[in-house]
Amino acid sequence: MKKIIKVLMSCALVVSFSSCSDSDNVIDEVLDYETGAILRTIEIVSNTLNSGDPSTNFTVSIEEQDGEDGGLLKAVHVYGTLRDLTTDNGNTVAEDILIKSYEASVFTTGPVGLPRTTVSATWGETAAAMGLNNGNSTGGDIIVFVLKLELTDGRIFDDATQGGSVTGGFFNAPHRYNALLLCAPEPGDYTVDMHDSYGDGWQTTTGSGGAGITVTVDGSVFAEVGICSPYGGSNVGTFLDESLGGCTPNDGYDGSAVVTIPVGALEATWDFPGDRYGEIFFEVYGPNDALLFASGGPGDTAGGLLPVALCATN
Repeated sequence: MKKIIKVLMSCALVVSFSSCSDSDNVIDEVLDYETGAILRTIEIVSNTLNSGDPSTNFTVSIEEQDGEDGGLLKAVHVYGTLRDLTTDNGNTVAEDILIKSYEASVFTTGPVGLPRTTVSATWGETAAAMGLNNGNSTGGDIIVFVLKLELTDGRIFDDATQGGSVTGGFFNAPHRYNALLLCAPEPGDYTVDMHDSYGDGWQTTTGSGGAGITVTVDGSVFAEVGICSPYGGSNVGTFLDESLGGCTPNDGYDGSAVVTIPVGALEATWDFPGDRYGEIFFEVYGPNDALLFASGGPGDTAGGLLPVALCATN
């Protein structure tokens, strides 16, 4: 510590020495940085769209932060890219297309003194800007929304410019969001074949048992499925548990459940809570045994909405 103090004092007193005045010192390298800017996610209000309803929307509440506590904010631009996961209607290319913009004037001061606003894009706006229709996009596709932050000095910050230290964790500033494109689902029996490579039932990221794949129909939880432990006791989950009724017998490795989507449903979402130990995999089949989703091997599926969609034919 004494050596560091001496070096700093010598630099302050003997300014004519090039070793102290040149900008190739380590301290200069540490302090010579460019202040960036981020868009923190406050809340994802909605991340589903419905191809049959132009008013459905992707909506997220965000907070902007820059080197001048919001003083550099000029605008936030919403861009969209289609991930075409339903290739039976061709491979649609719609990438990095501007959908709409939000100027700084629509932001208000949030509780910590930084600009906040709610960004939204309806399916009608998104489809029109990206040239999407029922012929080239359908339920099961993903719309990737990217928020590009423009500063008054001309700099642009988006998902490509941000490092891992700000996209997650405390800052939670991914600038990038996936929205599932839904449709009115085909009614009938959907079969979920479930597996656990360790053989002790599902342990999802929400805890040891009690949380499986949740199916929501028209905004209400309709069903929940998963594999309970075969050992009983504290390991028994609240789903697929024979002792609680409604559980199909399983040996901890494999189980199957049927979810019956009713006639007249407008939309259905399938949500997986995540895999705590990397042991879970499963397949979802629609009516007529159409394979709608296959997670691959154990641990291959991240938590979140599943691209499970089979559009009603009538």
